[in-house]
Amino acid sequence: MNRLQHETSPYLVQHAENPVDWYAWGEEALQRAQAEDKPILLSVGYSACHWCHVMAHESFEHGPTATIMNAEFINIKVDREERPDVDDIYMQAVVALSGHGGWPMTVFLTSDGRPFYGGTYYPREPRYGMPAFRQVLVGVADAYRNRRQQVEESAQQLTVALNREFLGIGGLQSDLNVELLTAAYQGIGQNFDRQHGGFGGAPKFPQPMNLEFLLRAHLRSGDPAPLNWVTHTLKQMARGGIYDQLGGGFHRYSVDAIWLVPHFEKMLYDNAQLSRLYLHAYQVTGDDFFKTIATEIVDYELREMTSPEGAFYSTTDADSEGEEGKFFVWSKAELEELLGADAPAAIENWGVSSGGNFEGHNILNVPNDEDVVAERLGISLDALRMSISTAKDILYAARTQRVAPGLDDKILTGWNGMMLASLAEAARVLKRKDYREAAIKNGDFLLREMVAADGRLYRTHKNGLSKINATLEDYGCLIDGLLELYQTTFDERWFAEARRLTDHVLAHFAAPDGGFFDTSDDHEKLIARPRNMQDNAVPSGNAMMAKSLIRLAAYTGDARYDEAARGTLGLLTEALKQYPQAFGEALSAVDMLVDGLAEVALVGSPDLPATQALLDVVVTPYRPNQIIALSEVDVTDEASIPLLSYRTQREGQPTAYVCRHFVCANPVTSAEALATLLGQKPS
Repeated sequence: MNRLQHETSPYLVQHAENPVDWYAWGEEALQRAQAEDKPILLSVGYSACHWCHVMAHESFEHGPTATIMNAEFINIKVDREERPDVDDIYMQAVVALSGHGGWPMTVFLTSDGRPFYGGTYYPREPRYGMPAFRQVLVGVADAYRNRRQQVEESAQQLTVALNREFLGIGGLQSDLNVELLTAAYQGIGQNFDRQHGGFGGAPKFPQPMNLEFLLRAHLRSGDPAPLNWVTHTLKQMARGGIYDQLGGGFHRYSVDAIWLVPHFEKMLYDNAQLSRLYLHAYQVTGDDFFKTIATEIVDYELREMTSPEGAFYSTTDADSEGEEGKFFVWSKAELEELLGADAPAAIENWGVSSGGNFEGHNILNVPNDEDVVAERLGISLDALRMSISTAKDILYAARTQRVAPGLDDKILTGWNGMMLASLAEAARVLKRKDYREAAIKNGDFLLREMVAADGRLYRTHKNGLSKINATLEDYGCLIDGLLELYQTTFDERWFAEARRLTDHVLAHFAAPDGGFFDTSDDHEKLIARPRNMQDNAVPSGNAMMAKSLIRLAAYTGDARYDEAARGTLGLLTEALKQYPQAFGEALSAVDMLVDGLAEVALVGSPDLPATQALLDVVVTPYRPNQIIALSEVDVTDEASIPLLSYRTQREGQPTAYVCRHFVCANPVTSAEALATLLGQKPS
């Protein structure tokens, strides 16, 4: 067993029995590299990465390959989910070197950590037009020994490029306006797949950040097109093989353009974002289909991906028993054997055939509307629904007897923050007490286990140990989750912690020209200080912070928050115009700035029907540009949440105050009057 046996990351522990003399990222490895003047082989991946497993089996478990690695290199293995800072720096280097990136990522560094050569997957033997990994190792080692000057020049050029101040695009804050938002949603729509939903061709990703922005675009403009793009996409996805028809939850992405064949891993960050998106689609349309999918995703996370302490696990693998997707696929014979009289309905509903749709097996999907299926079978809709419900229960139970995909049970602050936000919002919109209790339990865990003694956040937790400095993503997502949890519970401790963490970000992450770095000013010294502004699989930390800063400015009246949000988004004006599809989260933040927030302060006990009637008006519709605060009693002085200062009930009745752009309407006590106020378009 090598050093990785002592790590908490499941991905690193998977490599503990490799014959490679692995180190985790840290000073020990870097010091040895410098002491022995050896190059570093940096291998970056994550537990649910299929090709990471392939390269591990082919090369890292292969004695002759390991012998070369151990003789010529100091070998470092990194879990990109634990160390997004390290991953981001060296991924930029690999993209600069090769024109593309991905995982597994293989980078060769000088002994002081500067990259000079790299790529992604390398096979054990030459194939796919690629050299064998051993050939690469021998060639790089030879270059480091015998052509050091070339290596140094390459490393120097790359490191200078990585340390550039910013994207170099910029723009004017005054261009953050309606015209920019209109051009952005129309630009995103140009790539819409009208037949299958989604954007572009294969492979096809859900893109929840862009879909959220399109919902906002519809709400603001009244244009039905962006709503159609969203609803068509969400229906096609949920009917496809990318969605787990039995257990709920989405796989990572579809390898085809029709959402049928997924990469079978399930990621917390995808399901956190998509459960929230389906909830919002339900709010906009009133279509119970979207509500069903939203609750199925949340229920999956609570049932299968939650620790006893209430935290959410990170991922499940695509593979089980060494085969991708084996856990999720079925034969027609299996359905006939297990389901009996319900088999014909299940086979027709889920598109099951003898030949299958994936390597001789069937990925369950819903190719036809249920009325078409019922007509083909000659049964009523109610009878079809009953059969499918029964079949789901039987097949799900049978599936639990299979060898399950590997679980990555580390707990990441940022991803938990995303799920917390979705859970808290679902609790209040759907009036789900169980969701509310789960959200509170998750918030308690995060503030208890992921906050260091000095008040700063840790990124990762496993086996009772929290470690690694949190990144901007962690702060941005947790702050968002805490603000949502406050608006569900009205317990001020969640708000107070969100504000405290925001002040910490302003003090320790701010960049001199606006916006934020991904790491704090006292973070471990790396060869560059990463600063990502665009969305990737998770929303940009800068955009998440901008959205929370806008809300906190409205809650508190503190101009620092508004200025920081505008300073962040102003850096992106030209990028938002040229590449809107890469900045969905930032565009949603601009939408908040342009429209301004409806600030709703309520005074009254939530236990009273009259207060509940006011809350229903505020919570039920989709109003993304709105914040809520509530005091159960009259506030006759300054409040800890300034929006509640001097708010009192009128004539002893629960009362609502609505303000926009620093102007407040007369307080109202009836649900009808409040609905009228909130229904007015922002001026």
